[in-house]
Amino acid sequence: MKKIITILRHKAKVLSILAVMSVPFFYSCVDNDDVPETMYTAKKMTAGAFLEAHQERYSDFTALLKRTPYFSMMTTYGRYTLFAPTNDAMSLFMKSNNYASIDAIPQGVCDSIARTHIMRKGAIFTSDIPEGDIGMNMLDALIGWSCDSDVVNDNRLIYYVNANSRMLEYNDSVTNGVVHTIDHVITASNDFLPEKMAEDSTITIFCEALRLTGMADSLHNYIDETYSIGADSVYNGTQERCLNNGNPYMTCLWVSTRYFKYTAFVEPDSVFHRYNIYNIDDLKAYAKQVYDATYPEDAGLYDDDFTHRKNPLNRFVSYHLLDRIAGYNQLVGSELTKDCWKTTVADPEEFFETMCPGTLIRTALPSGNDAGVYINRRGLMSRLYDAESRGVKVLSPSESGGIDHNALNGYYHYIDDILTFNTHTRDVIFNCRMRFDPATLSPDFMNCDGRNHKDEIGNSIRGFKRGYIKGWELSDESFVGVTGNDIWWASFMGHVVVITNRFDVTFKLPTVPKKGTYEIRIGYTPNEERGVIQAYVNNVPCGIPVDMRIYPTDPEIGFISDGAAGAETEEEIKMQDKALHNRGYMKAMDVWYQGGTGTTNVLRNNNISTRRILATESMDPEKSYYLRLRQVLDDPDKYCNFNYLEICPKSVYGSPEGEDQH
Repeated sequence: MKKIITILRHKAKVLSILAVMSVPFFYSCVDNDDVPETMYTAKKMTAGAFLEAHQERYSDFTALLKRTPYFSMMTTYGRYTLFAPTNDAMSLFMKSNNYASIDAIPQGVCDSIARTHIMRKGAIFTSDIPEGDIGMNMLDALIGWSCDSDVVNDNRLIYYVNANSRMLEYNDSVTNGVVHTIDHVITASNDFLPEKMAEDSTITIFCEALRLTGMADSLHNYIDETYSIGADSVYNGTQERCLNNGNPYMTCLWVSTRYFKYTAFVEPDSVFHRYNIYNIDDLKAYAKQVYDATYPEDAGLYDDDFTHRKNPLNRFVSYHLLDRIAGYNQLVGSELTKDCWKTTVADPEEFFETMCPGTLIRTALPSGNDAGVYINRRGLMSRLYDAESRGVKVLSPSESGGIDHNALNGYYHYIDDILTFNTHTRDVIFNCRMRFDPATLSPDFMNCDGRNHKDEIGNSIRGFKRGYIKGWELSDESFVGVTGNDIWWASFMGHVVVITNRFDVTFKLPTVPKKGTYEIRIGYTPNEERGVIQAYVNNVPCGIPVDMRIYPTDPEIGFISDGAAGAETEEEIKMQDKALHNRGYMKAMDVWYQGGTGTTNVLRNNNISTRRILATESMDPEKSYYLRLRQVLDDPDKYCNFNYLEICPKSVYGSPEGEDQH
């Protein structure tokens, strides 16, 4: 099936001859010079063989794995990350759970432990992701590591997995991945997010507000029991095949389980105390002051009904919640962001709808003195737009005091200041172009690690079944999937949402922050294998169909790269941008380097990456808007590679200085 194979044609031909340096710029506790060399490199040894060769240390864990199908997996071809508890760690686990031996552990517990300790994302070394979440394990639970300093041993770097399991040795390379040795068995929480948070004595005020507003009840879903896949779609015993194009590099797999997961941003009590908030009544008063100003039309109408979505306290709490899981490294971009973002012109950023209706958060990853993840920050590196635009900092795992924040169905982050959707946030922070990775446009895409996924079969497409994508409606013949990341794709964030077959799909657009006029745009890479797409907003056609087979250099579009004849001076470049805009097109952004920052391949000058302006709409945060994309050609092999969505206010694209290139 050529429609999927052709996605690969947008990888640069220089892939085989260029090496790109990875430059981590945002992790808070990294000094790669302190990372010890690999304890043991097994050049001809699998992870399973590695465990058997060191039975004095891993015999109990090896025995447990052999009671499951996963030991044989550790002896076969693939790319895995295995966390291996020592015999002492296994003994401690068995003692605390009253198991007399490995054989006494129930079979279901053995399977759960095995899957907890194997990452589905490939081989992950500490130099790849020095801190933060590193992806999902084979239980589809978030795994992360944090750092600390060993003051007893010359401040050597210490790593912890999920805050509680210390990595005794790490980066032991084996033929099918990497092994990290840990001193405690990684235990998965059985608590839903509200109950996990309630155990934390440092966040009592927020937890009380979560209960009072009833928002805790909204965080108790986990698995969609109505979702299933057929036995005929099993691949390799563990994965599920949905499209088989015969290409082992780009295999299409159904998501095996549909999860409901959540993220909470939480102020510790100590943060509230700085604002003289010591109890729930103080927080009610604070929330009323903020949200009566943001929504004066609702002031005083719902003050005593804390479960009403327009109640000030309800708005305060729900603005802290996302209906998808987002670990520390998932809050800003894909895992390629650190390698591909041009940070000298714009901070890496992302936009998410919250569970407070009609609101968004803007996450940012400034470099420099303010390194770290921020919410609702507007600036460039260490410089702020204004004094009020600092936003709130999301504490990294290492800054969170060794507390495991993983729940069965979500994750919570500490933040260092009070987070609100106040008038400054609405009118200043969100007076900007909002660019959305399409892999964030449904929580289902993120809850299966869709946009950052990698697995033992390499790069693949995660397929999503019709009727099981929140916010999306698909016709019977439509297929929607999310590709894995690739640094050489001519795509923002290094991946796309693939829409193929004779498709007709509709998805809910993200909310806008305030009433106004907005341009709705999509980014894509043209190719002769693409389709001709008719777009609609709320079922009203957006002009003539978009022919995605036409390259930007075609006279119909008229792309001229910066620096080329006719677009050499700053004034000529602006005139070229205006001419493109008048024809309904824009160049791609200049913040993303195809191939990484060690190259000069910014997408703006790439003639196979473009933006199409679909519509100019009057939009209101109180209303819902839907974008429909319908394949005009009667050809199941034509497809749309949906790269990004933009919603841009007129105050930006129509400003006297014009919209920036970022």
